Amino acid sequence: MMLNNLSRYWWLLALRGVAAILFGVLAFVWPGLTIGVLVLLFGVYVIVDGVTSLVAGFSQRTTNDRWWVTMLEGVVGVAAGVLTIVYPGITAVLLLYFIAAWAILTGILEITAAIRLREVIDGEWALGLSGLLSILLGVALVIFPGTGALAIVWLIGAYAIAFGALMIYLGFKLRSTKSETMMFKHA
Repeated sequence: MMLNNLSRYWWLLALRGVAAILFGVLAFVWPGLTIGVLVLLFGVYVIVDGVTSLVAGFSQRTTNDRWWVTMLEGVVGVAAGVLTIVYPGITAVLLLYFIAAWAILTGILEITAAIRLREVIDGEWALGLSGLLSILLGVALVIFPGTGALAIVWLIGAYAIAFGALMIYLGFKLRSTKSETMMFKHA
């Protein structure tokens, strides 16, 4: 039942991945971004990511008893994005810790989901790996907060592109699972 629901909404993961890649590309195309523009770009990205998680969690509420975990990830993402946009004048260090906390929490939730899905789908490693990338980004930002704005922009951009690619892979893997499930039902 959970697999059917996940494969039905495969496009939400793909959309989440596209948003991450766009954010990452923008971070590389404009390496001289001011911290204010970075704050706004991050805020918009996290809101889109959070909304897609909310939609996915809401769609799973009748088929997955742990739908609230996905909803929690979405609420945290939307809240982080809104706070980032409402308070764009925060200091760079505060922004880094804010991003670090979001990345670590998101990573923990994604690894938890991957562990739960390992017996249900193939390719769950992509979700687990994206969670690990999220945690590594968060830890790196906590350990090296003063590495310089350009390095931070590139680190966040590289993370977003890798994370987005993994989400797109997982989305299309779930899409093919949906096709196989549908073919199996009709056989």
